[in-house]
Order: sequence, then structure tokens, then C-alpha cells
Amino acid sequence: MTVNSMVSSNTALANLGSSFLERLGNQSNGINRLQRTNPGGGGASESTETPRYRTWFEGYGNYTKNGAIGDFVGDTRKTWGGVAGIGARVAPGINVGLSVDQSRSAIDIPLALQSATIDLTQIGVTASVDSGPWTWASAVVHGFGNINSRRDTGFGFATAGYNARLDGVLSEISYYWTRDQVRIVPKAAFEYVQARTGSLQEIGGLDPATATGATVQRGRLLIGAEIGHYWIFGGKVFDISGYGKFVDNLVQNFSDITVSQGVQSITFQGIGESRYGADAGASASLSLTKTAQVYVNYDAKLRAAMQSHQGTLGLELKW
Repeated sequence: MTVNSMVSSNTALANLGSSFLERLGNQSNGINRLQRTNPGGGGASESTETPRYRTWFEGYGNYTKNGAIGDFVGDTRKTWGGVAGIGARVAPGINVGLSVDQSRSAIDIPLALQSATIDLTQIGVTASVDSGPWTWASAVVHGFGNINSRRDTGFGFATAGYNARLDGVLSEISYYWTRDQVRIVPKAAFEYVQARTGSLQEIGGLDPATATGATVQRGRLLIGAEIGHYWIFGGKVFDISGYGKFVDNLVQNFSDITVSQGVQSITFQGIGESRYGADAGASASLSLTKTAQVYVNYDAKLRAAMQSHQGTLGLELKW
């Protein structure tokens, strides 16, 4: 049955939305997780006039592996994407931003002889407010795209194309503590994502199938902290940081998927993550000048039946 491809695509879509929301949260909280209350960089005074606008460009790759759960036989996913964004300080302590993410995901389900691709565009809006050591940040995302599936029937391939939509919000509060050149930033966030896929009609192959559309809703709580340190040398600032988060998937709702193939019709429910999990990662950046920096990030998501690893390379410019 083609249900493995649909279940995998629905879950992948929700995870793509979550990943973009969390990256936007990091961006809206400052300059790519760094220099939270000291955007001038390094040992610059907070009273020093800083650039009002900034823009960033990122390229990233992600590898995710899901184990078998119930009727779902497991899969592997590879995603490549790029991000472009622009932000502005509209008032002291108040920042807003706009970002666009374009990605392609390749899903492989070898035990079911199925595969799929997701071409997704996401648009995100961010805002943050600083008050002393406290920062409140929020992000809103809307995504749209197309999914193309392919199933080996033994007598040719059955293919299908259908649409994908997602919406998500993230709200995070953090506290910035620093001593000398070390920072510790406890964080707590709530995230909600809803992903929707349209119905499909396979063509070609032996006994093509039809399937109803599906919806995934997920609300989660993330609690953790970032620890970082920076060094100044030759007029440049080198910063490294690491973070860890405890994840509690408070709410996970999945609509049923009804797959019809000839006279046979079967109804399945989508799959979710384990209730509890962890996120972890690290970041390094080099401020080349007061208005330009390059950075690299690593992010991991660890769940009972899912492991995800992502690397990001970025450039940020300010003026």
C-alpha cells in the first residue's frame, strides 16, 4: 500500500516546519544565537551605535532516519535547502525580520519499494523584544509545496503528485547571563505546527491506489540552555556555543488516511514522535568585520524512533 509514503511525507512536512521555526527563533533572538545583549560584538559597549539592518544567507543539509512503528516500515530522508532573510531594529530593544526557506527532501522507503520528494517553500516572520537580560522572541511560518511519490508495483511504477501546506508558531523566552567572555542562556519555548497534505490518485503501474488527504497537528514544549564563549584577536571575534533542550510533545493529533486499491480499502492513522526527546547542537562564528560574519551550525534531534542531523553554513551582513 502507498500509505507508507504518505505517512512519511506528512511527518517530514511537520518536521521541516519545526526546524525552520527554531532557526527563525535563533535569528530573532539576536545574531544567529550570538551576542545577545551585545550586538556590537566582542567587547563592544552596548551603548555603541550598532547597524540597524542585517541580512543573512544560509545553505543546509539534513539527514533523518526513522525506525519502524506499527504498520510504518521506516524510512530515511535527505533534505537540501537555502535560506535568505532580512531583519531590522525598529526601536531600541525591538527587532523584526522576514525570511524565506526553499528546500527539497528525498524520502526513501526501501522495505515498501516506495520513495517521494517534497519541494517546499516556507515564509517566516519574526519579532523579538529585549528588556535587560530578558528576551522574548516569536516566529510565524507559512509553507506550501508539492509532493511526488513513486511506488514499485512489480509491473511498472505507480506515481502521484499532491499538494502540501503547513503553518506554525513559536514563542520563546530566554535569560542572558554573562561573566567575562562566557554566557549562559536558559530558554523555554512553546511550538505549534499544523501540516496538511492533499488527496492523491496514482497513475501507472499495477493496480494504482487512491488516498485521502491528511492533517498533522503537534504542540511541544522545549526547555534548555545555551552556553557560549568568545575570543577577540586581530580585530575579529570568534564565538563558539552549544545547547541542549528537553522536548515534550504535549499534543500530537493525526487524521486518518484511507487508502483504496481496487476493491480493497484500508484506513490508517499517521505516526508521531515519542512523547519525550532531546535536541542538541553547536555553533561557531567568526566576525570578519563589524558588519560581516560567517557561521556554521550543527543541530541534532533525538527521539525514540527518529534521529535527525543537520549542518548549516551561513553569512550575515549588517548595515
